[in-house]
Amino acid sequence: MKKWGEIGMGLRLKFNLCLGAILLIGMLVFGFQGHRILQQNALDEVMGTANLMIESALAMRSYTATNIKPLLEPRLEVEFLPQSVSAFAASQVMAEVKKSYPEYTYKEAAINPTNPRDRATDWEVDLINAFRNAPATPFIAGERGTGDARTLYVARPIQIKNPQCLACHSTPRAAPSSMIRIYGEANGFGWNMNEVIGAQIVTIPMSVPLKKADTAFYAFVAFLFGVFVLIFIALHIMLSYFVLKPLGRMGRAASEISTGNLNVPELDESGKDEVSKLAVVFNRMTRSLKKAMQMLERQ
Repeated sequence: MKKWGEIGMGLRLKFNLCLGAILLIGMLVFGFQGHRILQQNALDEVMGTANLMIESALAMRSYTATNIKPLLEPRLEVEFLPQSVSAFAASQVMAEVKKSYPEYTYKEAAINPTNPRDRATDWEVDLINAFRNAPATPFIAGERGTGDARTLYVARPIQIKNPQCLACHSTPRAAPSSMIRIYGEANGFGWNMNEVIGAQIVTIPMSVPLKKADTAFYAFVAFLFGVFVLIFIALHIMLSYFVLKPLGRMGRAASEISTGNLNVPELDESGKDEVSKLAVVFNRMTRSLKKAMQMLERQ
């Protein structure tokens, strides 16, 4: 015959198995859905930062063309000042931003640039041609590379919309002589109004959003596990106090009665839960059994 302590341990074991199964199912569901959602959120965050960098570069280009270049134009015939070039100003500002965001790379790629450092690579040329073939496309975002070399990119077209740009890039004759002395007449000319001559491109290693997603995932799993432990402890205390202890007292009383001891104290009947109702029934049964035994003794 099992002791009441062993029965209590049996209930605890079943309770633990049920909670463990719930935790396992919850972790599997979250692992499948949650990690994917966190990855998408991390990708959106990274792409948002990349777009913000491009917007900042655009603002710097516009400010340079509107406010800086007109002030420096009188000196351009004598000395070429790169600070007057919108692309140079934007690239310098982004170089400072990169100190805070070292994973992000900004480039103003062009097929026919004045400065050779801005010459587009093969995949950048494909992006520029895509903008040329669909001038209404506001941006192109995607992924390139394989394995650990995978990178994300966001690109926006560089289109000639300001006539002032053609003052330096229409023909070598129209360009400042100081610029010709530095870069020559072979590159950066022949641009036309409304022509897409390049693209602003921000690239980010895929490891950046994946690391963000993994960090958030592990933190949330740890938080979820901690909450589960607290709930587990609270439920165990409630199970012991409201279920196992009353059932243990009831079991011990039943064991005493089965050996002929009818003078056991009555169980606590306070409360309105099922255990309290069971205690009422048990006390009623005990009283009935006492009366029956007394009647037998009188006979």
